[in-house]
Amino acid sequence: MTQSLRIGVIGYGYWGPNLVRNFAAGPRTKVVAIAELSPARRQAAANLVPHIKCVADAAELIGDPEIDAVVIATPIYTHHALAKAALLAGKHVLVEKPLAPSVAEAEELAQLAERAGRVLMVDHTFVYTAAVRKIRDVIAAGELGRVLYLDSVRINLGLFQPDFNVIWDLAPHDLTIMDFVLSQTLGTTARWISAIGVSHYGRHENLAYLTVGFDDGLLAHVHVNWIAPVKTRRTIIAGSKKMLVWDDTSPVEPVKIYESSVDVTAIDKESAYALNVQYRSGDITSPKLDGKEALAVMAQVFAAACLDGAPTASSAAVGVRIVRMLEAAQRSLGLDGARVAL
Repeated sequence: MTQSLRIGVIGYGYWGPNLVRNFAAGPRTKVVAIAELSPARRQAAANLVPHIKCVADAAELIGDPEIDAVVIATPIYTHHALAKAALLAGKHVLVEKPLAPSVAEAEELAQLAERAGRVLMVDHTFVYTAAVRKIRDVIAAGELGRVLYLDSVRINLGLFQPDFNVIWDLAPHDLTIMDFVLSQTLGTTARWISAIGVSHYGRHENLAYLTVGFDDGLLAHVHVNWIAPVKTRRTIIAGSKKMLVWDDTSPVEPVKIYESSVDVTAIDKESAYALNVQYRSGDITSPKLDGKEALAVMAQVFAAACLDGAPTASSAAVGVRIVRMLEAAQRSLGLDGARVAL
């Protein structure tokens, strides 16, 4: 088997240049072609990377026998058709988040990849950040104790998307982080989701609040918003022993662990409401994080999955789970926030 994965990238808009840069720089990956519909962006690619073939038609790239894997960085509604065509052509596939705009399409792609014996992976970049991997390690080691809740805020004065709402745009990041540090690490299962939102401009919700219910009373809450005056990327995870705060906008010490907790004991066992509540507060520590670019790590994880059969934290199965949560949240929006089973 070749030890260099030959990559074709479809889409050279907002995210495509970042993917091209990281795959081109990787020790086991080589970008050999770019497909882009826009003549202006295609010319920009030709100017920046003149050694890489640039074409207008994605089908030409997918049908190229010199390409081992296809990377899809196009709008959500195109993911299913492009990924399906690439898998049927015998290519490994990496798709930008989310995997597809519906559970049915996501499941079809996952099943097709399994039958074809090809890797289907989703670029859930945050699970490859040093911060999220450190958080996973802290939780796995039991340092926080029993995890009680996760609260996440992802807001900014953002770019309104014409084809989907803020949940499909921003929430995949938080739902994937949640899946990685809770479901994959602790084995706890998301049981239901509820969502409320509002559209102040146009027909798509620009602000939303999601709540996810897990086993053992664990709750996760996510606020996503395109119309906030400041960019905020903050996650709080509270445990029975310690609590953790991750501020992704902080250039210094983005992850902090607080030796704070709530100790509760029953005063009268005959009365469930009679409790002795004590608050404990101690030191604050900030673990050291490596400086590797998450996208570079993701690119090489994809290469290892394709070339070596190595596992990945953003497999097709994970992609399907995230789409299932997004679709359920969308359904909950139409039911005025009613819980929808997962």
